[in-house]
Amino acid sequence: MEGIATCPHAVLARSISHRAARTLPVFLLAIELIGCRQSPREPVTLRYPHSWLSRPDDITRMAVLSQQFTQDTGIRITNIPTPESTHDYLELSRKLLREGGSGVDLLNIDLIWSPLLEPDLIDLRPDLAAEIALIEPQLLPSYMANGKLVAVPSYVTIGGLEYRKDLLREHGYDHPPKTWDELEIMAKRIQAGERAKGKKDFWGYVWQGTAAEALTCNALEWQAAEGAGRIIENDRTISVNNPATIRAWERAKRWIGSISPPAVVSYRERDSMSVFDSGRAAFDRIWLVTPISKSAQAREIRWRSSVPVVETGFASMPGGPGGSAGTLGGSGVAVSVHSVHRQEAITLVRFLIRAQIQSGEKEGAAGGLPGQPGFDNSSSIADVHADPNGTDQRASGIVARPSVVSAGTYEKVTRAYFGAVHSVLTGEKKASQAAAELEKQLIEITGFDARPKVAP
Repeated sequence: MEGIATCPHAVLARSISHRAARTLPVFLLAIELIGCRQSPREPVTLRYPHSWLSRPDDITRMAVLSQQFTQDTGIRITNIPTPESTHDYLELSRKLLREGGSGVDLLNIDLIWSPLLEPDLIDLRPDLAAEIALIEPQLLPSYMANGKLVAVPSYVTIGGLEYRKDLLREHGYDHPPKTWDELEIMAKRIQAGERAKGKKDFWGYVWQGTAAEALTCNALEWQAAEGAGRIIENDRTISVNNPATIRAWERAKRWIGSISPPAVVSYRERDSMSVFDSGRAAFDRIWLVTPISKSAQAREIRWRSSVPVVETGFASMPGGPGGSAGTLGGSGVAVSVHSVHRQEAITLVRFLIRAQIQSGEKEGAAGGLPGQPGFDNSSSIADVHADPNGTDQRASGIVARPSVVSAGTYEKVTRAYFGAVHSVLTGEKKASQAAAELEKQLIEITGFDARPKVAP
């Protein structure tokens, strides 16, 4: 009778006089049971922070998917505002996960934070085997930590170059830059030509130079293109203090005030995008998005959901002696181990993954989104999903940050790395000094050895 005693109708029944209750026991019991069965059940609401995602249309897209999911299942989704900064979002994720059942049910995690958040996330393999089988296998290792698949990729991003097709054509170019040397030459020429028209605030190249994770991504692309390594290699050696890395950092320092605005050292993604979209830059380093399924092709890479104001095109990042290198990015959906609605959260993950795969298949079959700018130099990305941790950088055009090999120390590794690069960009330190000091820092952080120096 415990269940009956907790029902409001049971309380009302007990308020009837003791004598009356004795004379009508069967009748009252029937009323109590019927009333309890008819009490409406509070619908499940999942707490899922997903405000800032990768594409301008993602918030609207997520709202549509959330509405469809609620219609299909009756399960509601509530959003929690999130910051743009990757590191700020990491701190918010930690805070929400520490709150246990009152925090979050599921969340998006950047692939680089998988090892750090692993203790508070469930292994998704037992419940999502069918969905995982549809995903490109090369994408999964970034979300493996301590033997668990802590998140399922929801989208994949690759560092790429956006450029003004109309201005390249006007200034005598029939293709985007294939090397960093070409980018410098083209950026200077286009910038000079546009400023001659009176556009004094026009710049050749904008990118993300603030001391944050985005700078790690940019600098890793410069370094890998020079053939200088990937910060920490798969054999647990540190590759930052070498002539090629120093050259890459010095080149970027040379851009500032020349083809890039002095304020670029404080730019995040939205800052550089704003300058480019307003028609004040020839080139912009951005994130290109590709579907997560095994059938994804290079032609499916896209960024905007509508026709941009200026005539633009997309290309892989410029290269150098080490080939072209675009940093692998993106995020996956994870479920909190503390969630009191774990099965409902898994149901939402299943729904989102299938929706993402179906969306990619439809866009691929249609040849991309209507009015979408084309992707040039696609031949330089032989396989969009080639192993970014592999040894053949030239074959894939994709480079991964060392979050897997550095595991729980990656947060300290990346802060040390982008701090060193930023000190060079701002003129606080010489590139050679910053590289030597960074090597010592990373040895202390990770316990790894420096990569043996190779004679020129």
